[in-house]
Amino acid sequence: MVTELRIGIIGLGARSAIAENLAKTGIGAHLVGGADPDPQMRARAARAFGEHLAWVEDTDQLLAAGIDAAIVTSPDDTHEAITCALLEAGAAVYLEKPIAITIEGADRVLETAYRTGTPLYVGHNMRHMAVVRTLRDVIRQGTIGEVKAIWCRHFVGNGGDYYFKDWHADRSRTTGLLLQKAAHDIDVMNWLSDSVPARVVAMGDLMVYGSLTDRAPRPGQLMQDWFSFDNWPPESLTGLNPTIDVEDMSMLLMRQASGVMVSYEQCHFTPDYWRNYTVIGTRGRAENFGDGQGGVVRVWTHRRGYDAKGDIEIPIRGDARGHDDADIATMAEFLRFILNGEPTDTTPLGAREAVAAGVLATRSLRNHNTPYDVPRVRPELAAYFEDNQRRAARLRGA
Repeated sequence: MVTELRIGIIGLGARSAIAENLAKTGIGAHLVGGADPDPQMRARAARAFGEHLAWVEDTDQLLAAGIDAAIVTSPDDTHEAITCALLEAGAAVYLEKPIAITIEGADRVLETAYRTGTPLYVGHNMRHMAVVRTLRDVIRQGTIGEVKAIWCRHFVGNGGDYYFKDWHADRSRTTGLLLQKAAHDIDVMNWLSDSVPARVVAMGDLMVYGSLTDRAPRPGQLMQDWFSFDNWPPESLTGLNPTIDVEDMSMLLMRQASGVMVSYEQCHFTPDYWRNYTVIGTRGRAENFGDGQGGVVRVWTHRRGYDAKGDIEIPIRGDARGHDDADIATMAEFLRFILNGEPTDTTPLGAREAVAAGVLATRSLRNHNTPYDVPRVRPELAAYFEDNQRRAARLRGA
C-alpha cells in the first residue's frame, strides 16, 4: 500500500521547476531526486530542491533509488526512449509534451503503456488554462451552436530567447516548432472541437533568426539566464544556438475528422506574447482577448456590424502568471490518476494526435505545401486510452 508517492524527475532543465508543484497539490507525494547527464544541471537542481536528494546521471540510477513515478522534462528528442524505459520498469510517467518528435515514436510510447499497463500521463497543461476552459464551457453550453471553425493566432513574442538560443532551434531535436510549440494549440483545438486531425497542409519559413550570425553554445545555462524583455528588436539578438534550422513563421490549415476547419498561425518575432482563439459556430462565435488573468472571452450571438464588446463578456480568472495555475492543476490530475484512476482531461491519445498533425504539417511546409492525411492508431489502442487506461495498475493498493 502506497502512503506517499516517491517521485523522481528526469531532465533538470527549465521545465523541471514543475516538480515544485508536487507540494502545492496537497496530495501525498514528494520528490526523491532527479537525473540528468549534465553535472551542471544536477548541481543547479541540488541547489533548488535540496542537496540531500538523489541527483544521478541517468534513468536506471534514478529507478534504483526507488521511485513510484517519474516526471519527464528532458529535451524532446529523449522523451520516447526515457518514457518507454520507465513504463517497462513499472514507474508511472508524467511526460511533458510533446509525447515524442515523430509519429512512430508517439505510437511506440502508447504501445508500451498499453502492453505494460503502466500509467501514462502527458502534461498538456493548456487544457487546464482558464481561457481554454472558458471557451470550452461556452461551446458545451450551446451558446454558439455547432462548432464549424477554430482559428488560432499565436504571437510568440519571446520566441527569440525561448526557442532560438538552445536545442529548440535544431530540427533534429524537435522536428520543428510547428510540432514543439504548436502541439499545445493543436491539442486545445482538438479538445474544443471534440475531434481529431484528418488532413493538414502548411507553409512556413525561417524569416528572421536564420540570418543572425552571433551564435554561441550555452553549456550549463537555462533560458532564465539569458531572457530579457530588453532583447529587442529581433535582429539585435546575440548568442543564438549554433544550429538554427527550424521555422520562425508557420501557418497551418487542418480539417478535423468531424469536418471542423482549423487554422493556426505562429510567429516568433512579434513584440507581444499571447494567443488568440476564435471559435465560430452555427449560432455565434467566441474569441479571447488576453489569455490569462485580466483578459476576457467575448461572445457574439446576433447580427450587427463591427461591435468590439459582443453580447457576452466573460472574465478570465486565474493564470495571472502564464500557465502556473494550470501546471498545478495538471500535476494534481496526474497524481489523482495514478493513485485512484480518476478520469483526466488530458489524454496520451490526444497528445499523439497533436504530434501527428504537427509532424505532417512540418513535412508539408518543407515539401512544397503538400497536404497529408493523418493516420489513426489501431482501434484497440485508441479504446484503451479512451477508457482512461482502466486496465493500468494503480499505486494505491496496487
